[in-house]
Amino acid sequence: MKVIVVENYQQIGQLGAQIIAGVIKNNPNAVLGLATGTSPIGIYQNLVEMCQKGEISFANVKTVNLDEYVGLDGTHPQSYRYFMNDNLFNHVDIDKANTFVPNGVAENLQEECTRYTTLVNNSVQDIQLLGIGSNGHIAFNEPGTPFESTTHMVNLTENTIKDNSRLFDDISQVPTKALTMGIANIMNAKHILIVANGKNKAQAVYNMVKGQVNTTCPASVLQNHPDVTVIVDKDAASLL
Repeated sequence: MKVIVVENYQQIGQLGAQIIAGVIKNNPNAVLGLATGTSPIGIYQNLVEMCQKGEISFANVKTVNLDEYVGLDGTHPQSYRYFMNDNLFNHVDIDKANTFVPNGVAENLQEECTRYTTLVNNSVQDIQLLGIGSNGHIAFNEPGTPFESTTHMVNLTENTIKDNSRLFDDISQVPTKALTMGIANIMNAKHILIVANGKNKAQAVYNMVKGQVNTTCPASVLQNHPDVTVIVDKDAASLL
């Protein structure tokens, strides 16, 4: 696990984008595992700028996203499909038919989980971008999630609902369930890039990097992956 400490969120976005751009330049047909939330927005802004300058192309890239809220379709402003379109896909030369997000309004959610696991297994991520929750979750794999888990539906913890409420008008509007790629799906990626900023993430970052590997901190499983890059600002690294 390679840990890089930078000054601020802006530098996280710049360095993270450089790493992902390097994957695309090395393999124009790369499969990118993508994340949502506030942590990766700076990375996406930099990737958009690179693409618009002609430095990289997404024309042959395929993407698989980590998760989606149950009950929100892709037109809802707080859905993760909408987030990805708004922050990345609408601004680069990607074929949206090659962008995949779990369907949170599927008629049969269990069948959707099975379908998505098969999709990910058939499209192994060349790089998987992750954020980390203040309780150590990756994607929506909350504490206690088995490391062998594949795509599944989760009941979001009170902690996660509170963290995500900043993006909604009221906490009562935050969905309480989500579909998420499982830990085993994440660990299958060839390279993992995880980013975090802010003092509220410091304990989770410490547990991920230096804590015991157990499901109390799902991100600690990344210690078992052969190729992980961690980019954190000084606040998030303050306990290391």
